[in-house]
Amino acid sequence: MISLNFPSLLTTIATLFFLMAVGFVAGKLGIINGTASKNLSRLIIAIAQPALIIDSLVKMEYSPENLRLGLLTLLLGLAIHGFLAVIAFFAFTPFRNLDERKLSEFSAVFGNVGFVGFPILSSILGDRGLFMGAFFIISFHLTLWTWGIAILARKRDDIKLTPKKIFLNYGTVPCLIGFVLFVLGGLLPSVLPTGVTNVLSAAAPSVLSTLSYVASLCTPISMLITGALLASRSLSQILGSGKIYYLCAVKLVLTPLLVCALMKLIGFDPMWIQFAVVIIAMPSASTVTMLAELHDISPGYAAQAVGTTSLISIATMPCVIWLAQKIIEL
Repeated sequence: MISLNFPSLLTTIATLFFLMAVGFVAGKLGIINGTASKNLSRLIIAIAQPALIIDSLVKMEYSPENLRLGLLTLLLGLAIHGFLAVIAFFAFTPFRNLDERKLSEFSAVFGNVGFVGFPILSSILGDRGLFMGAFFIISFHLTLWTWGIAILARKRDDIKLTPKKIFLNYGTVPCLIGFVLFVLGGLLPSVLPTGVTNVLSAAAPSVLSTLSYVASLCTPISMLITGALLASRSLSQILGSGKIYYLCAVKLVLTPLLVCALMKLIGFDPMWIQFAVVIIAMPSASTVTMLAELHDISPGYAAQAVGTTSLISIATMPCVIWLAQKIIEL
């Protein structure tokens, strides 16, 4: 049975907006200017985000059952992103402005799985939901740094997706490192001498704490960047864009219910359907803002996409989850 901790969701979304509000003020005051936002975006993309990926994986306890559950979640995540990519491609083809079409398509595929998704997964599926969410993030980054970059690279000679960049980037390399450490964490203690195991156990807390501190930079800094970029837009641009509301309808309502219905028809277990609905119903990922800023692809529009989908998801998410439950019960 799907249930939603609405106070927790409201608190999470409110925190996002307070962070964006601080960034908005900082942008208006010139504290976070164009140069600062680009440098902060580089910090998140190149350092903090890889640390978050590794940190989310090394914290998990290894077991053959957990490994199987994680790999199944990874495969489901890749399938979900592939399906969303097809829907988004056709949904936003009518947009004449190339930058807005690319950013809308990107925003519809990639959701804010970590900061918004994890608390909700925890309230619905408990620790199992958090564990599955960590492996879903692997599929998120594998897809983002391949298909996501391919979206942004359309008709841009300076953004190139080469075979090397497909396999070696800020998403795939941390995913591989985190997965290897996750497996080794369960296997090494049984094969290493006791003395070596004790040394590693003593050193691990400091290393993991450092990793967690760096990973914790992702949410606040990304929201500050989003708020600062919104400061460059007028109120009518922020609240009066029909394209953004169309994006919200596709991202927050159409795709999660469509996936729910398809998974029900195929015969998926209700637990997997619940997981998929919650993940897909998330607002757009703040990563779109940072990548748009780094590559000068209408960063103000990207900030609108993140801000508006985050706000509207407060209303859409409970409704979508309720409707999904009714579909599951059919």
